[in-house]
Amino acid sequence: HIKLTRLPLCSFQDWSVSLVVASFSGAFGSSFLYGYNLSVVNAPSMFIKKFYNETWERRYNHTMEEETLTILWTITVSIFAIGGLVGALIVTPAVKFFGRKFTLLLNNVFAVVAALLMAFSPLAGSFEMLIIGRFVMGIDAGISLSALPMYLSEISPKEIRGSLGQITAIFICVGVFAGQVLGLPEIFGKESMWPYLFGIIIVPSVIQVVILPFLPESPRYLLLEKHDTKAAEKAFQAFFGKSDVTCEIEDVLAESRVQRNVQMATILQLLRNRSVRWQIITIVITMACYQLCGLNAIWFYTNSIFGGAGVDQATIPYITLSTGGTEIVAAVFSGLVIERLGRRPLLIGGFGLMVAFFVVLTVSMTLQNRAGWIPYLSIFCILAIIASFCIGPGGIPFVLTGEFFQQSQRPAAFMIAGIVNWLSNFAVGLLFPYIQVCTGTYCFLVFAVVCAAGATYLFIVLPETKNKTLLEINQAFAKRNKVPVEVSCFNFSNRMCIFSFKNWQT
Repeated sequence: HIKLTRLPLCSFQDWSVSLVVASFSGAFGSSFLYGYNLSVVNAPSMFIKKFYNETWERRYNHTMEEETLTILWTITVSIFAIGGLVGALIVTPAVKFFGRKFTLLLNNVFAVVAALLMAFSPLAGSFEMLIIGRFVMGIDAGISLSALPMYLSEISPKEIRGSLGQITAIFICVGVFAGQVLGLPEIFGKESMWPYLFGIIIVPSVIQVVILPFLPESPRYLLLEKHDTKAAEKAFQAFFGKSDVTCEIEDVLAESRVQRNVQMATILQLLRNRSVRWQIITIVITMACYQLCGLNAIWFYTNSIFGGAGVDQATIPYITLSTGGTEIVAAVFSGLVIERLGRRPLLIGGFGLMVAFFVVLTVSMTLQNRAGWIPYLSIFCILAIIASFCIGPGGIPFVLTGEFFQQSQRPAAFMIAGIVNWLSNFAVGLLFPYIQVCTGTYCFLVFAVVCAAGATYLFIVLPETKNKTLLEINQAFAKRNKVPVEVSCFNFSNRMCIFSFKNWQT
């Protein structure tokens, strides 16, 4: 192995207007809708179940059995994750054929169709339309949670790659909060208005369709996959806010020389590739922990904990807004400090703090009725767990997936990450009720173990990726992957030295 001294490449300090507009419009029509659809079914659940009952009685002249209603409601909630899995499976061919930006644009078709199906289901007297709409909305989310981080990672300078990548997590949190706010009784959280909660999904999609076409495609996609140097140069100029982008183009071309004659990797080829083996393992474990770390359990217990603290039942929906607000503040904080502190401390520290607060929450829930102040300790732990999640585990897994892999591998890598994400999401929805019945409040210890295992693995394996190029990140994994390093130097005005791997595709 050869130790190389890293020479400075290019420095970018400011966010260009195009970069800001692309990231915000892209996230508003993508990750915002994912977060919104996570929370939007909570407030009107009672009215939706009543709609199911009335529809059933009108069709079959008898009321629906409680068991049937429970099954239908479980399907309504969980089918979103099944749709997400389908979306994750089709994202790779989509981004290859249409590109990153146009995949995001075309994905709005799913969002609009889903919104219309769900909003008009009461008018049509068909609860099947609502269920199908949730499935279609899941497809939209599955595509967007892979295509958006891919797009953001390819349009951002490496100096702010982490901060820009956190836009995905921030807008997920904003979407969750928006679902909570719009679900209040004063807005759409009443029987006559709940269909509007689903119809409003069209608004972010329309905004994205109006704005995003005027912004460039990913310059890396244009240069490495479309071989359109002129269009790539214009895209770099727009996103980086400067006219001389020779350095950026040369950096990307250096990667192209390293991987020349390499076709776009399939999932099977990526899994067989020794040079990225530990990168894949790291992404799989991080994504699994992202879903299995217990946030769903927190949402399940929120109302009962607030009630135990003496909060009036009618007031709980308003107090619950504090959880959404905490998410947003923590995610924004993470975006502001990620380029200063790095990915490792935030990710490992986030999981570590969750372990500590899960343990305290287990104790406080067990002793809930022993003293008047204990329920307030439980409320504090809930908010602390949410904040700990959003500081690191809530967004950084998406950033790492974009940073670990070269251009030809990135679509397949995001597909793997998406599959793990949505399978874990579905598993939580399926298994959590049984875990809760079997363990009660001790279920939090199960999630503490998951977080502790994730933090331990990442502490041992994960290198810091802040301000590092793809080749530098791959060098950090080279010893663990048991791949020899080969040095290839290119004279880009004496600015850089590129290292590559023998048997890059094996």
